[in-house]
Amino acid sequence: MKSLLHVGCGPASIKDLPGYFQNNDWQEIRLDIDEGASPDIVASILDMGLIEDGSIDALFSSHNIEHVYSHEVPVVLAEFSRVLSTDGVAVIRCPDIQSVAAAVASGALLEPLYDSAAGPIAAIDIMYGLRSAVAAGNHFMAHKTAFTARSLASALLEAGFVTVRVARDAVYGLHALAYKFQPSDALINELAAYVFPVPDSLINLETFVSSK
Repeated sequence: MKSLLHVGCGPASIKDLPGYFQNNDWQEIRLDIDEGASPDIVASILDMGLIEDGSIDALFSSHNIEHVYSHEVPVVLAEFSRVLSTDGVAVIRCPDIQSVAAAVASGALLEPLYDSAAGPIAAIDIMYGLRSAVAAGNHFMAHKTAFTARSLASALLEAGFVTVRVARDAVYGLHALAYKFQPSDALINELAAYVFPVPDSLINLETFVSSK
């Protein structure tokens, strides 16, 4: 059985994981800073020292890296790389500030851009964190940095990942696959089919390879 580290799992169930990981081949290990989420490991993404080097086959992080300051991003991504095996992959989702900036430039700061399980989401929520969650005292839900597709890829490559594929979707989101080796296109495409949005909802998709 392969190990999947679900970083910042929150109250999510296995059905909230990408379909690729929803089978008996994978053992989900849940990690969260919030004890109320009942994770297997209570820890910050800034320090996952309870997890051994190279012990994880895949890592899934959905909307976590925007919750740390920009100068802390290299620390987080280095932790992601450290815990992954040499043939491991990180699956990362976060807001696409490029699309959000376009919405703000059009004058849509407070108007709902889309509906979510938490309610209507406006550009200001994507930029700074869901206002209702932060107002309720969940200050770790505040957003402290932001990414474009290219800046996310650059940060991952600088953290030691070798191959990165990033997709932008039509609802203000980024989706990245980051490998510690150079996989074949077939291997990337197999996983991308599960973790990226359906093709007709993509704005663009790029693959970046380390020059080191």
